Amino acid sequence: MIKLIATDIDGTIVKESSPEIYPDFPEAVREWTDAGGIFCVASGRQYYSIRHMFEPVFDRIYYLAENGAHVRYGEEDIFVQKMRRDYVEQIMAQLRTYYDTCDVVVSSVNGSLLESKNEKFLDFFKRSYHNRYRIVDDVLTEKEDIIKIAIYQPGSIRDLGEKILIPAWQDKVKTCMAGEEWVDFMDAAVDKGNALKMIQKRLDITAAETMAFGDNDNDLGLLAAAQESYAVESARDSVKEQAKHVCPGYSERGVYRVIKELMERQRS
Repeated sequence: MIKLIATDIDGTIVKESSPEIYPDFPEAVREWTDAGGIFCVASGRQYYSIRHMFEPVFDRIYYLAENGAHVRYGEEDIFVQKMRRDYVEQIMAQLRTYYDTCDVVVSSVNGSLLESKNEKFLDFFKRSYHNRYRIVDDVLTEKEDIIKIAIYQPGSIRDLGEKILIPAWQDKVKTCMAGEEWVDFMDAAVDKGNALKMIQKRLDITAAETMAFGDNDNDLGLLAAAQESYAVESARDSVKEQAKHVCPGYSERGVYRVIKELMERQRS
């Protein structure tokens, strides 16, 4: 019997960078949790961005934000994993060399820090993610523990990410593609799967009692921690190989349909 459902957001239940989720999905979360189920959202997004999307049911959700670097339920921060300061400084030094084509978001538990002067990006970030953020001259002079750094390039950052950034840092920090337009950097211990295992241990729930959904490389650990794992149809091949099942993508509301079918089976 499934007791816990965990899902990615971008590319899995909505189009990447979507500001909202269709109203039926929070209602499914309400129905699932009313029946005693546990619901987790595991995303590279910041906590406040996820909370905005799920506002009607925000107090019913475990948040595995920043790819698992920030785990929260209700008003409690269950887990926060900050990055090493020397790595933050070195990563920022490299990413700043790409400011002509890219923008960088630096995350703390209190929101995002942005050095960008790119009005087009700032409008996109505000409109699409609804996160708390501050524009600063130098993120390194701010008195914040940094839990994630993300670099964005419109259209696709895959070439820069997979050929240069990820190889340069993969032996020092956790770095991965987070959708087509983002590369994320976190502490080496950070992983959505590790965060999900933390929730499973906290609630005495097994992998056999867990269902998870994802589409990109930062979801591989999440799917590995769930016996009933699903890749959406549009997922990368590596994710489909990891998953036990494949379901329709966000345009066909595949995750919602699987959850509704699960609830119907478990009621009968």
